[in-house]
Amino acid sequence: MTGNPEHEGDSAVIVVGLIATPPDHPAWVAQRLAEELADLLARQVNDQVRWEVRTGWGSVAPRRDGGVEALLDDVARRREQEVWNVAICLTDLPLHAERVPIVVRTSARRQVAVVSLPALGLRQLNAVRAVVPDLVEELLRGSPEDGEGLEREPLRQLVGVVAAIHRVLGQGDDGEIGLVGSRIGGGLRLVIGMVRANRPGRALLGLSKLLVGAFGTAAFALTSNTIWQMGDALSPLRLTVIMALGVGSLIAWLIVAHDLWEKPGSGTPPELARLFNIGTVLTLCLATAVSYVVLFAGTAAVALLLIDPSVLAQSVTGRIGLPDYLRLAWIVSSLATVGGAIGSGLEDEETVRAAAYGYHPDPGGWLDETGSAGKSADVGLPDAG
Repeated sequence: MTGNPEHEGDSAVIVVGLIATPPDHPAWVAQRLAEELADLLARQVNDQVRWEVRTGWGSVAPRRDGGVEALLDDVARRREQEVWNVAICLTDLPLHAERVPIVVRTSARRQVAVVSLPALGLRQLNAVRAVVPDLVEELLRGSPEDGEGLEREPLRQLVGVVAAIHRVLGQGDDGEIGLVGSRIGGGLRLVIGMVRANRPGRALLGLSKLLVGAFGTAAFALTSNTIWQMGDALSPLRLTVIMALGVGSLIAWLIVAHDLWEKPGSGTPPELARLFNIGTVLTLCLATAVSYVVLFAGTAAVALLLIDPSVLAQSVTGRIGLPDYLRLAWIVSSLATVGGAIGSGLEDEETVRAAAYGYHPDPGGWLDETGSAGKSADVGLPDAG
């Protein structure tokens, strides 16, 4: 192996730097990985040396405009400053080349690698557990010989973990290798991974005032027999259209009112801005869909408790049953969703803007911190889960 390992006593020490950028979801993944990486490296790479894992975040900023090469340069400078043998950067940036997603970019010359977490799909933590030890071994081996490329064991293992990988970019004698996904399969995995990295659960919890406002609107609407008659008269197709319009208008309002739309510019290329906006819209769609289900269930329960069938029969024709209450909850929830947009204006701006994929709140104390982890050390990274 190359990499000039340090020596401590009779055993060599290999220092692996694990960088998370930005300090948000990648920091959560880095924390979980760093807790066990030393053991993984000892089992899978070399048990005759002592592995030391050092973590850092904040010093390497996400590079929107410079591409993956500029990010590799930044990571390499950090590696040299910290005197690490190799460095692995975990980022939530959706890296791409020729309109296909980059999963991993390695540079044996710089002895660094960048892993794009969104390109790994949903099971990102499991993927990096399998991928990072192989990447460390690949970097310590040095440049590939005779164009072995994907036939080398570490890269073959990586392709097995991320099935969407189908070809290599920039393979050469200097060890510059990029693994990319397919345009369709890899692109779909990338979008799903972006939604995962954006943590829609955080967006859902952050819109609590919106849900409260929608419940208030629903409670008022349940008292109107005109709404009862509308719910009975409308067909399921029209109720579906009303629901889609209500949810769609709420999402549009959130984006416009809180300036969540990423605009291309000198710092953000059009392709990256498009991916950011896709991630933002899908995150909001998922969060509002779950909110709608909660609102629907609550409205149906309240309607069953408060509206007696004999009272409902005065406005609705036919025999009263559970379907009538569900149709009533359906129309009321759709109308109340629009009313919930008023409640969204009461939300804390930071909370709502966290749903934007390209937005990262000021990490404050996270900046320029480092931690170190041995086989059982507490890494001390922020809990970004």
